[in-house]
Formats: sequence, C-alpha cells, structure tokens
Amino acid sequence: MYFIYNILVHVASFFLRIIAKFNTKLGLFVHGRKTVFQTLAAQISATDKVIWFHTASLGEYEQGLPVLEALKTKYPKHKFVLTFFSPSGYEVKKNSDVADVITYLPLDTKTNARKFIKLVHPELVVFVKYEFWPNYLAELKKQHIHTISISTIFRKSQVFFKFYGGWMRKSLHAFQHIFVQDKTSQQLLNSIHYTDVTISGDTRFDRVLEILERDNSLSFIKEFKDNKTTIVIGSSWAEDEAIFVSFINVSTENCKYIIAPHNIKQPEIQKLKSSITKPSILFSEKEKYTDLSQFDVFIVDTIGILTKVYSYADIAYVGGGMGSTGLHNTLEPAVFGIPVVIGKNYTGFKEAEDLVQLGGVLSINSKATFQQIVHQLLTDAAYKTSVGNINHKYVHSNGNASEKILSYLSKIIAQ
Repeated sequence: MYFIYNILVHVASFFLRIIAKFNTKLGLFVHGRKTVFQTLAAQISATDKVIWFHTASLGEYEQGLPVLEALKTKYPKHKFVLTFFSPSGYEVKKNSDVADVITYLPLDTKTNARKFIKLVHPELVVFVKYEFWPNYLAELKKQHIHTISISTIFRKSQVFFKFYGGWMRKSLHAFQHIFVQDKTSQQLLNSIHYTDVTISGDTRFDRVLEILERDNSLSFIKEFKDNKTTIVIGSSWAEDEAIFVSFINVSTENCKYIIAPHNIKQPEIQKLKSSITKPSILFSEKEKYTDLSQFDVFIVDTIGILTKVYSYADIAYVGGGMGSTGLHNTLEPAVFGIPVVIGKNYTGFKEAEDLVQLGGVLSINSKATFQQIVHQLLTDAAYKTSVGNINHKYVHSNGNASEKILSYLSKIIAQ
C-alpha cells in the first residue's frame, strides 16, 4: 500500500499541474509550491535553531496558534517555520508575523520530504490535528527529530484502524507523543498499540478564550445595534440564507441583524442585499451615512472582524451546516455565553456535537424550525440566558489544553 501511495502522489502531482491552469484555487496550490525550497534556503541558515509547525488550513492554524505563540515568547532565539497544505490557509496568513518563515508544504514525496527537512533542520516538529504525511513522518523518524501531534482527533473510520492500514499505523510511530482531544481518540490509539498519548483537549478553546481578553469594540456596530437585541449570522452560505432571509423579511420582532457571509464577492453580496426587504447597509458603504441606527440589517462585506462582531450578538447563527460545505466555528460565538443556532449537518464537529447534546447549540433543519427556535429565544429571556450559560460553561471548562502541551514541549527543547 505504501508503494501504491507514492505512485498516487506522483500521479496526482502531474494532474494537478494540468488542472491548475483552469482552476484558480488549484493554481495557487501548485504555483505557491514552486518557490518553497528557494525561500527556505534564503531564510534559514545552518546555525539556526528551528521549530516547525505544520497545519492544513485556517482551522488547524487557529488550533496551533496558542502553542506557537507561547513557544515564541519562551524561546525568542529560535526561528519558527509555519507551513500550510491548503491555499485557504496560506494565502490568508502568508504575510503574518506569527512565524519567521511561512510557506506551503511541498507534496508528500520522498524527495520533497528529504529536501524540505534538510533545509529546515528542525529540532522540534508540531503537526496539528489531522496532518499525517507518511513520507515526511518517515524522514523525521529516520533523522530522530522530535515530532508530536496536537489537538488530534481520531475516528474509527480512519485508515489507521482498518485491516489494510498497517502502513499508516507505522507512520504514527514517528510521533514521540500525540495529544488528543478526547478519550475515544486515546482508546482508538491504544487499540492499535500506540500508547504515547495524552488527553489534552482542543487548543482552540484556549484560542477563543483569548478573545475575551481583547478589545472587541467596533464603534460602527455599536451605533448600528443601538442597544437593541441583535442576531449575528456568521459565515453564511446560500443554503443558510435560504433559511434566514425569509425570516428577516417577515419578522415583527424588534431586533437587528448582522450578516457576515462566507462569500463576499460583490455579485453575491448585492444578491443577498437585494433579497432583504428591510432597510439594510453594507460595511463598505457605512461611511456614506451619519446614522447607522436607522438600518435593520448590516451586511459585513469584509473579512477579519467577525469575532469582534460576535461580541455584540445576543443570538448567533453559524453557517455551513445547512449544506455540505462544512460547519464553521461555533466556539467563537459560544465563548460570549450566547445561544448558537446551526444547520442540520454537524456530524464530525466535536464541539458542535457536544453542545447540541448539552443544549447550548440548537440545530435546525428547515425554515419552520429556524423560525420556531429563534422566536423562542427572542421572547423567552430566561430560556435564552440558560442556553447561553451552557455555552459559557462548556468553553471555560475545556480551556488550558495548551498548558499540558507546553509543559511537554519545554522538556524536549531543554534537552
């Protein structure tokens, strides 16, 4: 199987180069990797002490960030390398100062793995959540480089736990230690005789708890809100909009709505605005008006402010769950101790599964159930408060995952 895997990686590489000519995202994926080795050679010297973090995309980046930032503070003389697999992570963070070097991870071939690790020569490697690349892991193990996985979660359906997954099980032993999110993951690893595992929880809780320590004020949102009950709809897709737009248009409740769509391309934004019959305004046109409180709907056609916007919410709806695109981050609004509503498709998102069971996240599957749940939240203050308190307690009780990981890493670096 390992032999077949390597053939498939090379075949995939060939076809990706062809498809990239016709697909923008794949074009970034392919072309962004062309200069990785030149970048590493130019920015890392043979005498640098290097710590390498690898994440798939933005979600995993957010999970690894509390640990990365803490290590940067504790070890300022080390050089930090951050790699992404996906353009949706790299393209957003490529100019960030969170690491000394930020690049794509070259495809998982034996040649790329040897060349990359030779140039980076890390003394510590941290893979986040789902990243398991057999050739990179084999080379790291061969060179006896300390490698760990954090915020990892395992499911029985993964190849490691299948009868044909021996070659991938072997890859796991490149990790000196795996910090998992839950007991199920620990039990699954133990079932295949991997025992260097600790239940630390999810470092994203530490990340969102940090949000509470920041200044989340936005004067224009405060003006728009005008002390009225506000529903914030974050990272919405067309399937979500089909649910809530009709509610906004017919609702007689005395409340305001802030919509932050996932897709902020102007044609889609204008289509959304046109579908709303109540007075609405775009973020990009707010400077034209002296009184934002006159509007009922505020559409956020920019990126980077959603977490601050959530701080003004009395109720939040998180998008992605009505379609197949994947549920977005429910912890960001939940940390503010407010009720969170999501769509019907949330399987595989542990925090959403947990909170649906606990009653802090409310799942809807139609316009009717959305209307019913939101109406109850708007009219029953005690119920709204109790639902929000569940989220507050859940997020706060799951913090401090980073401290367990940092304690372990500090011992490695001190060696």
